[in-house]
Formats: sequence, C-alpha cells, structure tokens
Amino acid sequence: MTGDLWTPQAEAPDVLSRLNEDERYQRFDRLQSRMGGVWDAMRLNHDDESVVVVPSITLDRAVAASGSITQAMEERFLFMLMLLRQPRLRMIYVTSLPIAPEIIEYYLALLSGVIPSHARARLTLVHVDDASPRSLSEKLLERPRLLARIADLIPNRERSHLVPYNTTELERDVALSLGIPLFGADPRLAPFGSKSGCRRLFADAGVPHPLGVENLRTLDEMADAVIGMRAQRPAMGSVIVKLNEGVSGAGNAFVPLSGMPAPGSGDERAAVLDRLRHMELESPVTTIDVYLAKFAEGAGIVEERITGTEIESPSVQLRVLPDGSVQLLSTHDQLLGGASGQSYLGCVFPASAAYAREITQHAETIGKRLAEQGALGRFAVDFVVVRGADGEWTPYAIELNLRKGGTTHPYRTLQFLTDGRYDPATALFLTPRGHEKHLIATDHLESELLRGLSVSDLFDIVARHGLHFDQSRQVGIVFHMISSITEHGRVGLTAVGDSPAEADKRYREAQRILLEEAAASLREVPLPV
Repeated sequence: MTGDLWTPQAEAPDVLSRLNEDERYQRFDRLQSRMGGVWDAMRLNHDDESVVVVPSITLDRAVAASGSITQAMEERFLFMLMLLRQPRLRMIYVTSLPIAPEIIEYYLALLSGVIPSHARARLTLVHVDDASPRSLSEKLLERPRLLARIADLIPNRERSHLVPYNTTELERDVALSLGIPLFGADPRLAPFGSKSGCRRLFADAGVPHPLGVENLRTLDEMADAVIGMRAQRPAMGSVIVKLNEGVSGAGNAFVPLSGMPAPGSGDERAAVLDRLRHMELESPVTTIDVYLAKFAEGAGIVEERITGTEIESPSVQLRVLPDGSVQLLSTHDQLLGGASGQSYLGCVFPASAAYAREITQHAETIGKRLAEQGALGRFAVDFVVVRGADGEWTPYAIELNLRKGGTTHPYRTLQFLTDGRYDPATALFLTPRGHEKHLIATDHLESELLRGLSVSDLFDIVARHGLHFDQSRQVGIVFHMISSITEHGRVGLTAVGDSPAEADKRYREAQRILLEEAAASLREVPLPV
C-alpha cells in the first residue's frame, strides 16, 4: 500500500470519526481508484484474492420491520458463495446474526466441481450479534473492534473489494474502515436513484417516461401537480404518488381520478385535495400521517398511472465496470402485487421478446449517461409497457435502482449454476452449449402453514421430493431467505427450466409440495392424552 493511503488497523477507530464529509470522500476516491486493478486481477487464481460481502440493506426501515426479516434479506446474498468455485478465492461474509450451518451446507452443495469442505475452509462467516432491524453497515460502524478484526482477515487489500447491497455514506465508511474499494455506485450519485432524480435523468436522456412532477413535499404541491397534469391530459384516470426513496413499491400510493370535477373548474382543487387525503397506500403498515411526514422530509413525485388492456412491468439489469464500459446483463418481467399492484413479489426471466429489445435500448442509453457520471456496479431500470390496438408495445421508464435488487439473486444464481449468458439480440439466456434456460422466482412464498416448519424440515422435504437443483440437466429449485420460514412463514425460491412452461411447472409444483407438507405436519402433531 502507498504511504499516504489510510491503513485501517492503525487509524480507523479514531481517524474516521475526526474526518468531515469532504475528507472522507477524498479518502474514498483514493480507495475507489484501486477498483480497476482489483477487477483486472480477479479470476487470475491469485492465492491472496478475497471478497468481503456486507449485504447491508440501508433503505427505508419499513421494508424490514423486524430483525429476523433483516437477517433473511441479508441471506438472500448467499448466492455469492458460488464464487468459491474459484479455488483460491477467500470470502468473508458478514451478517447481523449467525447463519444456520445447514443453510451454508445447502449452498456449498450447489457448487459444481468443488469439494464443499475445501470451499468452506476458504469462507469466513462473521456476525454482529445484533437482531435490531437496522442496516448491517450501521451496526458494523458502531463496533470498530469488529471492523478491525474483519480487516485483519483480508489477506491482501490490493486484491480485495467490498460487495454491498446498496451504497450510502454508511457503506462508504465501512469501505474506508476496511481499507478496500467497494463495487457499487458512489453515494454522491444517489439523487439519480431517487424518484425525482431518475425522472430528470430520463428526460435528459430522451427516454420516454410518464407525465409527472418531481420534488414535491406537501399536499398543496401534490394538488398543484395533479391539477396541472389534468390540464395537459384531461382523460387521465389515476395517478401514482411516490416517495423519493421508496423501495419495492412500498413508498407508493394510488389516487383514482374518475368522477372528478372537470379540469379547470372551480371545485377541482378541493376535490383533488380530498382524493389525495384518501390515497390508497401500498404499504399496509404505514398511516397517511406517517406517509405525508415522510413526503415532507424526503420529497417525492406524482406521475400518471399508465393503464391499458394489456400491460406488463419489465426491468433491465446492467452494470458499469471500472473501465466505464456498460454491460447489459438481463431483462425480467416483474411479478407485482399488493394493494394496488405496485409491490414487488418476484420475477420471470427473461422478459418477453416482444418488448425486451426496445427496453434494453432505452436502458443502455441511461447506462451510458450514468457511466459518464462515474457510476460503478449493478443497477436496474424499471419500465411499464402497454400494448396498443396495433399490437405494438409502448415502453415508459418509471424507476432507476442504483443498487442490487429483487432480480439480482435469481439471475446470479442461474448464471453461477449454468455459466450461461443473456443474449440481448435474441432476448434469451443460453448456456455454453446453447441450451435455453428460464426461471421464475419469488421472495414471497408465504403462508401461516409454513411457520410449522423448521429449516431442517424444509431440507427434509427438499430431499424426499427432489426439490433440488439437478446439476446434470441444469434445472430445478434453489431456495433462499430460508431462515425466515419458522418465524414468518416465508421463504424464497428460484425455479429453473428449459422453457417458460417448465420453469412455471417447477415453480408451482414446489409451492404445492411445500404447502401440502406443511399442512400435513400440523395434522400429525399428537394431541395430549
């Protein structure tokens, strides 16, 4: 390491606390300048290569209102263990709470051509022992001694990097504390990922997006926005209100406009305000008063809700590499639910070829703009596409997520297990042998019945019914968020098939078997004599 670069063992605990934001970013910029060299050295089989995984979800705490869900969300990243196929790579995986050993064994058993015990010897699990529903990065920064121990586990900082879920100033400070660069967006680019910021980016890039207004904070400003939008589009039937930092649709609200006074009429404003006060919140645990307080604090947008007889919600995943190049990774059709169909539940991969090529072109335009701004790592662009009377699909960009998301772990799981790649030209995922692969995934297989199962019960069901991934055929089921099954009756799964129909069949079969087994286990409980 160069002499002027901060060494975390000696200076992290006291120096970081004395640095102001400008000084922290100066040190962060020096760290990030090393990411190119780290990236180039990857997969060269160096014996001192390592990666530190800190799956910290530094987002609205309403998304993970309990410590056990926070832990399960952190465990969604366990697909990263498949990187241990590289025979010399060391991995440090950090979580809030200990991960059950059988869950680690389950993932290591998915590794093809690797002795699980050899991979396990190169994996170091670190837990904070903090069950609060706060972000993992926040917990780590409260514990400088633990950060110092993690730093000591890194064999060579010149060949190591940090992998977070999303990047804020907290993840920046974790990277500074460890003395390694992070593969993720600079926190200073966060405004592009807000609902207001991405609308401005879409407009600047010439990417079609819904009619709307940004940077709103009060009911009066929302009302002004709706009135102005109705003046431009009198037939508009509804709008969506979105918090700037809302996640997975939880920060959205639906406002119907049918039956309203005519645009420009004297009683329009009062009617609009009334509709806004009674907006339908997507989050079932948020009250209107709390929602408006969040709006006043962090701002948000109002935009037209795109409607049609046939409408889909695809997304495009991309990444920017350290050299500034933009890679198109995948397309997905999102599975949405919730009060007004805006909450993310799962995905189908790949997205329909009917519109995949067009949305990837728009997404690449956005990716190039972000690369020009110095973006790094994975991000996703969400679209709404509506089919017209002529059969053609019209896309609208609606969100930009400067982070990993709900489609990251299913796609990366498939990619790691098959070594395949998505081909934008054909809108298909192909293995090295040219075989198609398709998947359906969810984070929300939920039922009160599942609370009767333990992690061991789940794996027993997997073994007895063959709900595993078949390495020879490269099809089957991979479970995730496994630790939440008992407390929350919730588990995630990815179903892989050679066709959309096979993936769907495997997905439905896995759900059916799991729920039937859970119900049967309850019937088998002996009654006291």
